[in-house]
Amino acid sequence: MLFDIQKLQEVNAQIDAIIEKMEAFENIYKSQIENVHPNYTYSAKNLIHYLAFRSFDNTPFQKNLNDLGLPTSVNTESSILHTMLIYRTLVNHLLKIDDTIPKKSFLTNKESKQLLKKNTNALFGEKPLNRRTRILVTQPTTAAESPVFSENLINAGMNCARVNCAHDNEVTWKKIIENIRQVNPTCKIMMDLGGPKLRTGKMKPGHKVIHIKPKRNSLGQLIAPAKIWLAPYGMLPPKDSQVDAIITVNKKWLKKTKKGSYFTFTDSRDKKCKITIQDKEGFGRWATCKDSAFVTTGMQLTVFLQKKSTSEIHTVHELLPLEEIIYLFEGDTLKLNKEPILGEPATYNEQGNLVDFAHISCTLPQLFSKVKKGELIYFDDGKIEGVIDEIHSDYLLIKITNAKTTGGKLRADKGINLPDSDLGICGLTEKDKIDLKFIAKYADAVNFSFVNNKQDVEDLIQELKKLKASIGIILKIETQKSFENLPSILLKAMENYPIGVMIARGDLAIETGWKNFAIIQEEILSICEAAHIPDIWATQVLENLAKKGIPTRAEITDAAMSQRAECVMLNKGPYIEKAVKMLDKILSKMQQIQKKRIALLPQLKFTENL
Repeated sequence: MLFDIQKLQEVNAQIDAIIEKMEAFENIYKSQIENVHPNYTYSAKNLIHYLAFRSFDNTPFQKNLNDLGLPTSVNTESSILHTMLIYRTLVNHLLKIDDTIPKKSFLTNKESKQLLKKNTNALFGEKPLNRRTRILVTQPTTAAESPVFSENLINAGMNCARVNCAHDNEVTWKKIIENIRQVNPTCKIMMDLGGPKLRTGKMKPGHKVIHIKPKRNSLGQLIAPAKIWLAPYGMLPPKDSQVDAIITVNKKWLKKTKKGSYFTFTDSRDKKCKITIQDKEGFGRWATCKDSAFVTTGMQLTVFLQKKSTSEIHTVHELLPLEEIIYLFEGDTLKLNKEPILGEPATYNEQGNLVDFAHISCTLPQLFSKVKKGELIYFDDGKIEGVIDEIHSDYLLIKITNAKTTGGKLRADKGINLPDSDLGICGLTEKDKIDLKFIAKYADAVNFSFVNNKQDVEDLIQELKKLKASIGIILKIETQKSFENLPSILLKAMENYPIGVMIARGDLAIETGWKNFAIIQEEILSICEAAHIPDIWATQVLENLAKKGIPTRAEITDAAMSQRAECVMLNKGPYIEKAVKMLDKILSKMQQIQKKRIALLPQLKFTENL
C-alpha cells in the first residue's frame, strides 16, 4: 500500500489536536484580537493560531508527514489554520473519510501574502522595480550639508532613511529630512528614540599629541606618505577631504610657505622627522610626511621657506588632548563607578605593583541597586566580557573574563550590556518624549528603542495620542525580555497602524547569548511572518564595506540572507554609497532563487556533458 493507514490516523489525530488548540487560544485572547486596528484583525487571529500551533512540539508531526511523503510546509506561518485544514482534507481523503470545511473564516496563503505586502508598503513605501526588499540607511551628520549626498544614496538604491535622535539636534535632523525630501518626497523617514542607553562615562583627557602614520606594507616598506593639514587653530580641512593628521601652527609664517617648503623637527621620541608642503588651500597648507612621528604642543619646528640656508624657528600651537584609553586583559579588574568620575587606566608604582584599578563610570547609576554578584557584563558590543565580582555602594569590581590577547580597548560612550540583570529600565525616557514631538511632525515612523513589554508600547501609543500623531511604529527587539514578550508586544502595537519590527542584532546577540542568537533570529522572523508584520534585518550589514571600502566574505553571505526580511538596514560609513550599491545588487540577485525563506527553482544552467 502506498500510505501507512496507522500513520495517517496518527497524523489526523495530531491535526485535530492542533486545530482544537487554535480555537481555544482564539477564545482566550479574544479581547486582544478585538482591540487591534481593523487592518490587523485577521493578522492577530493568525498570530494567535500560530502560537497555539507552536505550543506543541511539532517535530513528531513533521516526521510523520515526511514519512508519508507529504510536504512538511515549514514556511506556512502566514496562514497556519488554512495549512492545517489542507492537511486534514488530504489525510481524510486518503482515509476515505468525508470532510467538511468549517464555516468560520480563515486566511488563504495568497490572502496572507497580500496582507503582508499591504502592511509593508504602508510602512516602507512601494517596492522598487528591481527588488522586493527595501534598503534603510542610517544618516550621518554630513547628510545635513547637501542634497547631493542624499541624491547619491537614493540613486544607489536607498528607499528609507534612518535618523538617530541619540546624535545631533533638531536643526540637523530637520536639514537631513529636507535634503532627502527635496530629492525624493516618497522616501520614508524613520527616527530612532535614544532610549535608556547604558554606556560608559567620560574619560580623563590624555596627552596632547598627534601620531603621524604613513601607510606601509607588511614588510614595513612605505606605500604612501601621511597626508597632513597645516592651518591656524580651529581651521579644519575642507569637507570630505582625506587627512591623516591636523597640525595647528602660526598663520603668519605658514602664509609665506609654498610648494617645496619644508620643516624638520625632533619628535617626542627624539626621532628626526621632516614634513614637506605640497599645496595650499586658503589659509591652510597640504603637506606630506614619510616618517612615523609623535607631535606634541610646543614642539620646535625648523622651517625652510625657500632655500636650505634660509630657516626660521617656530613651534606647534595648542593641540587637542587625546582621549585616554583603558586596555583590559583577561584576569584584570575594572572598577565601575556610580558617580561620574573621569575614567583612567590602572596605575602602578615604580616596582610595577598595582596601586589602583582601572576605573570608569556609567550613564545609568540606578543599575547599582539591581545587579547581583556573579552576573555577566559586556562592554563595547561584547568585545570585552566580564563578571561582577564585588558590589559596593558606590562602585562595582568587575573581573575581566575575555578580551583580545593584545588588550581590549575601553573608551568613553561605549555600550554596556547586563544580560543576567533585571534593571527595570523603561523604554521611554523624558528626552524621548521631547524628541517624539519632532518625530511626530516630520517622520513617517518612530523606531522604539529598548521596548521590553506591552506596557512600554502602551506608553508610546499614549504619547502619540497626546500629540495626535498618525505615524508608524517600529519595535526594536534588542533584549531577552523583548524577545520573550514579543507576541504580547506585537498584539499591543497592532492597535496602531502600521507597525514593524527591527531585529537589532547587536544588543540582541549579547543579551541572549552568542550560542542562542541564531535560533532567536529565526523565531523573530517566524513570529513576524505569522502576524504579517514587516521586519528589518539590522546591525553590521556590510559593515566592513561601509567603513573600509572592502567587504568580507562573511558579510556578503549575511547580506544575501537578509533578503528574508522586508527591509535591510545599513549603518553609516565613508563608503556607504558603495555599500548601498552592493546591497542592491545582492538583494536583486538573491530574490531570483529565494523568496524570503522559500527556495525558488529557476532553470539550472549546467554543462550537460556529464
